[in-house]
Amino acid sequence: MPATHLEQGVDAVSERTQNRAQKSERRLAAQLAAQKAAEAKRRRQAWAGGLAGVAVVAILVTVFVLVAPGDDDETEPAAAGTPSAAASAPAGGVEGVELPEGADPALNTAPTVTAGEGELSELVVTPLIEGTGPKVESGQSIIANYVGVLYGDGEEFDSSWSRGQPATFPIGVGAVIPGWDQGLVGVTIGSRVQLDIPAELAYGTEPAGGRPAGPLRFVVDVLGVE
Repeated sequence: MPATHLEQGVDAVSERTQNRAQKSERRLAAQLAAQKAAEAKRRRQAWAGGLAGVAVVAILVTVFVLVAPGDDDETEPAAAGTPSAAASAPAGGVEGVELPEGADPALNTAPTVTAGEGELSELVVTPLIEGTGPKVESGQSIIANYVGVLYGDGEEFDSSWSRGQPATFPIGVGAVIPGWDQGLVGVTIGSRVQLDIPAELAYGTEPAGGRPAGPLRFVVDVLGVE
């Protein structure tokens, strides 16, 4: 028997209702999927932010403060660690700075620094590699790689090489220890020099803030000035 108009109308209404229900279910599923994706993205961002914070703290912990004794509030050159803005090529395993033109390729390699001998009563500056660039002037900011050890036993306490980039800091103006100010002004760019620094020109015999006590030995590569 053919369906009546009433039955046909009921079937049409039922079909439209089912279609609407299916569309609503699809919209709800899409909304839930979008919410889950957004929550997952927020979790990834929070995780990445946490890792970045840990990395920054780790870097700051490893940075040694190369300021003069008693200058805790001054800008710390080693912490700056900023290469020249014009630099582009890496210097060996150190990122972000190129060697001066005509510089000895040995500056691509970290030096081996050993302990000194005997008593150290005055600053001794020993050229290890003679640079051919202009001389460092007081008031300039130098770009340098360096290794610092205790003069007595050769124990390393600081190194720009271990941080992966040279340090940039003003020289000759009291921003760093006197042994650096006195020993590096006048050094030619492209040089590697050894600075044997008595305690009175370093941090003294009983320094605060975890700084090394007594005489120190640094080997410094002068890569440029700003």
